[in-house]
Amino acid sequence: MRRRLVFGVFVGVLLLFSLVGSVVAAEKTYELKVSMVITQDDTIYKGYEKFKEGVEARTNGKIQVELYPGGVLGRDEEMLEQAVLGAGVCVNTDAGRLGVWVPEIGILLCPYLVDSVEEMQKLLKSDLPKEWFEKLRKEQGLVVLAFNWYAGARHFLTKKPIQKPEDLEGLKIRTPGAPVWQETIRALGATPVALPWTEVYPALQQGVIDGAEAQHPATYGSKLYEVAKYITRTGHIQLWNAPVVGDKWFSQLPEEYQKILFEEAEKAGDYATSLLLET
Repeated sequence: MRRRLVFGVFVGVLLLFSLVGSVVAAEKTYELKVSMVITQDDTIYKGYEKFKEGVEARTNGKIQVELYPGGVLGRDEEMLEQAVLGAGVCVNTDAGRLGVWVPEIGILLCPYLVDSVEEMQKLLKSDLPKEWFEKLRKEQGLVVLAFNWYAGARHFLTKKPIQKPEDLEGLKIRTPGAPVWQETIRALGATPVALPWTEVYPALQQGVIDGAEAQHPATYGSKLYEVAKYITRTGHIQLWNAPVVGDKWFSQLPEEYQKILFEEAEKAGDYATSLLLET
């Protein structure tokens, strides 16, 4: 009789602790800082506003999303490192930078890879990129929430007109430091110079570089037209962005919240893409 009583008390205590643990988990709040180098005028930023709205509404404020445009938190590469270590950060990044972690992903940034937005959307929804993203999570600890954020076609922005490929020879053109980006610019005849996006304006102004390449929303958001007068519409790279978080932070979330982040990132990406295509 005593053994049964003790066993019953023991089970009751376990159930009580389980219940308390569930209540604590339900009451816990999480903070997610979204880092991006683009400005608030960019359609990608508008997408993150939609992401913030959806996540906070569906989690009843248990996940608080804070947006940090203009690169104020640091360079993408630095923020990805922090994400891997477990920080509550989400990095707006691209296939070039993720290709440093898993080289196959860099293929998605290859020049003239597809002929239309629709073709790229089909590619991104295929099984092959999903395998690469899963590899990124298992081997590097980074989780791609969605990869459907269209940022636009990349064009050359220079101080002198570019009328033929030979005109690029000898020009120092700013690019991100990712290999696929550097080799693309080199193949087009220019000399790639890796610089953070936030340093492009002063570098053009001071003559450190002769030009840059970027999508129109980023170019106008950073007012690069003030220091470089010519745009050559090459469309050599179709840039797609992705919100990426660290697996250490992501895995601690309740499964319901993980699902919400995936779903809201996908919705917001579609929204940002539609905004850009309508302009």
